Amino acid sequence: MKYGNTLKALAHFDQYQQSFLDDVISLIKVPSVSFAGFDRAQVQAAAQLVEKQCRDAGLANVRLLKEGKGYPAVYGEWTLAKGKPTVLLYAHYDVQPPGREALWKSPPFEPEVRKERLYGRGSADDKAGVGAHLAAIASYLHSSGSLPVNVKVLFEGEEEVGSTSLPRLIERNRNLLAADVLVIADTVNLDTGIPSLTVALRGLVTVKVEVRALAHSVHSGLWGGPLPDPALALSKMLAGLVDKQGRPAVKGLMKRVRRTTKRELAEIEALPFHEGLFREQSGIIAPAAITGGSAPAYAKMWYLPSIAVNAIEVSSRSQAANIISDVAWARLGIRTVADMDPDETLELLKAHLRKHAPWGVEVAIEPEPSATWWRTDENTPAFRAAMRALEKGYKRPAVKVGSGGSIPLVALLTEALGGIPALLVGVEDPYSNPHSENESLHIEDWKKACRSLIHLFDELAGNP
Repeated sequence: MKYGNTLKALAHFDQYQQSFLDDVISLIKVPSVSFAGFDRAQVQAAAQLVEKQCRDAGLANVRLLKEGKGYPAVYGEWTLAKGKPTVLLYAHYDVQPPGREALWKSPPFEPEVRKERLYGRGSADDKAGVGAHLAAIASYLHSSGSLPVNVKVLFEGEEEVGSTSLPRLIERNRNLLAADVLVIADTVNLDTGIPSLTVALRGLVTVKVEVRALAHSVHSGLWGGPLPDPALALSKMLAGLVDKQGRPAVKGLMKRVRRTTKRELAEIEALPFHEGLFREQSGIIAPAAITGGSAPAYAKMWYLPSIAVNAIEVSSRSQAANIISDVAWARLGIRTVADMDPDETLELLKAHLRKHAPWGVEVAIEPEPSATWWRTDENTPAFRAAMRALEKGYKRPAVKVGSGGSIPLVALLTEALGGIPALLVGVEDPYSNPHSENESLHIEDWKKACRSLIHLFDELAGNP
């Protein structure tokens, strides 16, 4: 395959870029929330729309893959590039719940363009990833009728709820999904306009903990004093998870953490970082401190474990009364890093919570499925090809970054397919607000990501 076809593909994308973006907009309009309690039919409708978009892009053998009660994954392929590598492209079409709809400036499932950004739930995470993969494929197939590599796509419908049926789906379709390299469009660029290749992901161990001290809630005036308060007990337990600097204080947690290398620290130091910009991007309010000790912020986010309390429930704001509640509940998680074992981490967390439970309160701990950490091998031709492709698509050198988030399927897919390399590229940026209100996509960055994928196919084919 000659580079001329890549030039045709780039020209085709530039000509039809609005049409490709319209496909993303159409997908955002479908409220494909995969969480329990939401309309399952909407997730199915999104799968069917993605299935149609795959056919429209020119893919063959398009079908829905489904396991048990799980949501379907959409598969498609073009495998006529004889002697060339096979690239498996992944993204997901399911989304998080909308959150507090009153905080959205426009309805979450009515996408709206404001200035340079497209707003809507799933605009960045990860319907733009689906759109970018399909735009790159269609730009080749609709301009020259072929691709420089073989491609397969897997667009999942339950990533946001832990990809629970994906292991079985992969096992049953191992031959169908066989590939030489995996490309995932579901990560974050360091900043707007800065192409970033993710080299590390943190894992995640989460639990739900319930603290009970009373058979029922009681009047806080009549009974306050001698009765143990579950809310205060839980607060003491949670506060003991970190030290005064906000670093994990769970005994034994840090012993397996892989030491950050001098090269990794040097690469972090070379990245553009300004505390004021970091505060703006993250939303830290002015009086609040940056926590976690003296390590660089990016090192703390990418290569060190962290602990977060995701939710606390004791009565409710709307039902708040002068009572001592009978029960208090929280959900919390530990982001794990290289060399940490999820099962060991879970046991350490459970032991810590029980040890720090005061006053003999009853503690029930319910673990959730864990996600493992992941590191890439930077010394592969595929990795170097991706760095070149990103530079061409964004017209500036790419940087290597880590991600504090977890993508459980990365290790799952790469290991199931024989240890193939994985390339993690993103369409999000620090202002995208994924999982929160007013999620958005920087439109020009999305277009650059599409062009980068077009270049990537050619780079992986050995036609730079």
